[in-house]
Amino acid sequence: MTREMTRVASIVDRITGLIGDGLLKPGERLLSVRAGAVEHGVSKNTMAEAYDRLVALGYLEAKQGSGYYVARVRRASAEQQPAHVAEAVDFVSLLREQLVQSYAVRIGDGRPPPSWMERFEIGSAPRFMAAVRGLASEHGYGSPWGFLPLRERLALTLGERAIKASPDQILLTQGANHALDLVARQMLEPGDTVLVDSPGYYPLFGKLRLSRIAIVGVQRRQDGPDLDDLAAKAAAHKPKLFFTQSLAHNPTGGSITPSVAHRLLQVAGQHGFYVVEDDPFADVLPAASPRLAALDQLDRVIYVGTFSKTLSASLRVGYVAAKRPLIDRLCDVKMLTIVSTSDYVERIVYGFIASGHYLRHLRRLKTRIEDHAEKAMLALGRIGVRLPPAASGSYYLWGELPGQIDELGLTHRAAERGIFLAPGSLFLPAKAPTAPAMRINIAYADDPRFTDFLAAELRA
Repeated sequence: MTREMTRVASIVDRITGLIGDGLLKPGERLLSVRAGAVEHGVSKNTMAEAYDRLVALGYLEAKQGSGYYVARVRRASAEQQPAHVAEAVDFVSLLREQLVQSYAVRIGDGRPPPSWMERFEIGSAPRFMAAVRGLASEHGYGSPWGFLPLRERLALTLGERAIKASPDQILLTQGANHALDLVARQMLEPGDTVLVDSPGYYPLFGKLRLSRIAIVGVQRRQDGPDLDDLAAKAAAHKPKLFFTQSLAHNPTGGSITPSVAHRLLQVAGQHGFYVVEDDPFADVLPAASPRLAALDQLDRVIYVGTFSKTLSASLRVGYVAAKRPLIDRLCDVKMLTIVSTSDYVERIVYGFIASGHYLRHLRRLKTRIEDHAEKAMLALGRIGVRLPPAASGSYYLWGELPGQIDELGLTHRAAERGIFLAPGSLFLPAKAPTAPAMRINIAYADDPRFTDFLAAELRA
């Protein structure tokens, strides 16, 4: 444990003790991050992290623009909440902010604006159901594999991406997160080690911690994983899986190159681990993009897709494709955990596709992404944010900030103005000193409320 982590734990223990002894009462406001840092003799980053951990554990409540308060109704105590659960909760703090809190400017959001998806709200679904008329539903659970016509359509789509997969190699899921969870449940046991992108997809980190899986980060570059780092860590840690997002990477926006993809698969074969390739933006990317699953043909690669990023986050439909024996086992795990996915929602998604509405929507979405990415890069470049070259198709840019910037302090000051930021440290699987950065959603990046705020911060 690093010195900083020890200080965080010490502050957490002290404050929980004061709450437990009744010296801090429910609803009582704590010192500000700045004043608390002075009180405890630590940096503002350390103090902010301690407060965030206390919020995650249920001891404190964070009120936007006001500060931290002792929770009036506390969740399970630290003694009742195992350490691995508390650690997993820490990883999803950003997700909580996105789902629960209200901000005027959502720079750090992982989703596009509702207006980009407004044609696809579930309430308007009957307009699209003509495409599935005659396919009577029995109002039962449906097939545990998922709605067959949708799986057949996905098999054709994967074929266009040069991935050969029959419908019985495709399992429908409740989005990509569910697919990743099924893979982890089937292929991993507590104590196993996996490799992940660093920076990478933070909800995955929490999911793995919750299952007591050790995660080791592999440095992510704009052209894909750092192959030397990947090979070294594969040799040192003997991982079972490597979770990666090859294209339109979240959070950096970069995409893997063919040469890196080929070498990555060679490293996987040499060290005997499987690769889980998450491809959430596939439908707005060129079919010929360098996908690991296309090079490997689902031998060592497990391919995950979703409609949540490009259709609607409310329509929780995703899928996983793999060789048949593994898909059979994943279907068994799906039945044991949730019985089946929603046949009704899968029919709606199929209706969007079969009627041609989805294709027309994708054309508009691609144009929006291109236009907003260009505007975002111009706006951010003018105020001095360093932006590595990003491949098209991603909602995100990785903004690197000057070294003197306090990431968490910047995030808290932005929140006081109703601006939601996603600090780069939240996308790292292990806390370590790194250059300050943030994930920036292109849809909001040129908002003058954000650019004026950030410009002032960078001048300070």
